Amino acid sequence: MAYFLKKTKQQNRIYLAIYESFYSPEVNGTKHRCFKSLGNIETIKANGITDPISFYSDEVKKLNEQRKAEQVNRKFNQKLISDVSPERFLGYFPLANILNTLDVEEHFGYMQSTRDFHFNVYDIFSSLVFARAVSPLSKHKTFHDILPSLFKPVDFSYDQLLDAVEFIGSEYEKFVEIFTVATKENFGIETKHTYFDCTNFYFEIDKENHFQRKGPSKEGRHDPIVGLGLLLDSNMIPIGMKMYPGNESEKPVLRKTIQDLKKQNNIDGRTIQIADKGLNCARNIIEAIDNCDGYIFSKSVKQLPEAERTWILLEDGYMPVYNDSGEIHYSYKSCIEEYEYSYTDDSGKTIKKKVKEKRVITFNPKLQKKQLREINKLVEKAKKSKASQAKRDEYGDSAKYIEFKSADGKKAIASLNEKAIQKDMESAGYNLLITSEIKMDDREVYNAYHNLWRIEESFRIMKSELDARPVYVQKEDTIKGHFFICYVTVLLIRLFQFKVLKNQYSTSDICTFMKEFRLVKINNNRYINMTRASYFITNLAIATGQPVTNYYLTERQIKMMH
Repeated sequence: MAYFLKKTKQQNRIYLAIYESFYSPEVNGTKHRCFKSLGNIETIKANGITDPISFYSDEVKKLNEQRKAEQVNRKFNQKLISDVSPERFLGYFPLANILNTLDVEEHFGYMQSTRDFHFNVYDIFSSLVFARAVSPLSKHKTFHDILPSLFKPVDFSYDQLLDAVEFIGSEYEKFVEIFTVATKENFGIETKHTYFDCTNFYFEIDKENHFQRKGPSKEGRHDPIVGLGLLLDSNMIPIGMKMYPGNESEKPVLRKTIQDLKKQNNIDGRTIQIADKGLNCARNIIEAIDNCDGYIFSKSVKQLPEAERTWILLEDGYMPVYNDSGEIHYSYKSCIEEYEYSYTDDSGKTIKKKVKEKRVITFNPKLQKKQLREINKLVEKAKKSKASQAKRDEYGDSAKYIEFKSADGKKAIASLNEKAIQKDMESAGYNLLITSEIKMDDREVYNAYHNLWRIEESFRIMKSELDARPVYVQKEDTIKGHFFICYVTVLLIRLFQFKVLKNQYSTSDICTFMKEFRLVKINNNRYINMTRASYFITNLAIATGQPVTNYYLTERQIKMMH
């Protein structure tokens, strides 16, 4: 067995890679795998190597000489330290099984048939999904450090990996549709309720472009951002994703995502759209009704007309709901009235509609205490800033409790806005839900809306467990490809959590298992399971029938897992 220099021509460029041949018991003969990707000849020359082929031919010669020396040493029982880790990641095997069930590989083949690619896009994509689940890193580190430690063989270069991610991003909406249809056909989707929310991801760059734009960041940063809208079905399974420039409003994204799914026939019949107050606008409400759909949105209590605020603040009519300890969890009351909504469409025409709507107001004592603490903190900050004669832009969020008045052309005088403070304190603990579902029980409206935490959890999985940020790629299509890979990873985790494990375990338990389930190879056919025993892994062995609690695992057992 030996190393050799492989030259591949692609898109009028010659790419170099060092390959190694090895004996494979599967074919009872020799196979080849990529040992090191070197890039294209032009880039290598630009980095100072004038004759790349001669230079790397010498390197291959040295590698072969080193291999011979190691073989001689082994004969004398002299084991040398290897730069290849014996550790292997296997925690992705549940996701691999679900991905096989979805059976989308053929569609990737159709999609890439229009391109002159000398690599398999699906192989690269699935490898990146599994790597994202077990050890989320940059694409460069993933290629060099993680992919070689998966049980899925890698037969592509780093440049080909980047080309595949960019291609996937350029067609990500079609790929989202492919996965939604596959999920519907193999696991089923329930769209009686659909949950939608948006988030954004920042980029540590100075200059904006048409996609990475400065806007209201969820982290309060001032870097350029891109927005991402996520749609879940009633069972919290992702069924839609939409990306948009960071300076655009998220309100049209809900309409566009729902419309696309209906055009693709992935939403059947009537659906109740559930979203936070950021998506609550007249156009979303009117279009939902016109499309024979429904909605449950939250609405700011502070921005209500005085008559409605008075009704909310009256203690009469509230019904208590108790927790298991006998304490009041929340209280609620509701009313049904007709409200008029209007908006100006894209052609400048004013659209008006009267909607019969239920309004459910809830009061939560714990929420009240939390919000009062936040208000008092901002008031104290406003007082200190006022005392130090701070500039207007130095007040931050506390500026809403300050009035600035100019005095005879001199510097503006800052004073506390007592009315704004009082209004916010009175509204603390209250949450208003508005819905077209006038026959739905008040508590059912409350429970349906509060399932939105699942979509927030999906964003947390993306941002924390899968390290979707910081983003190291910069091309628009590559960015979209990166987030689509994160989206599919979340989809597979959710299907595993809800469809296989029947929602008996948290996403934290699942993600921890995937990252910690590792094996060490001790000979050609045997591995040692290095994972610590836990309640989750014990029950996973029972639920899946897989030998995940065994100390020793064979090649055959590992292949049967995925």
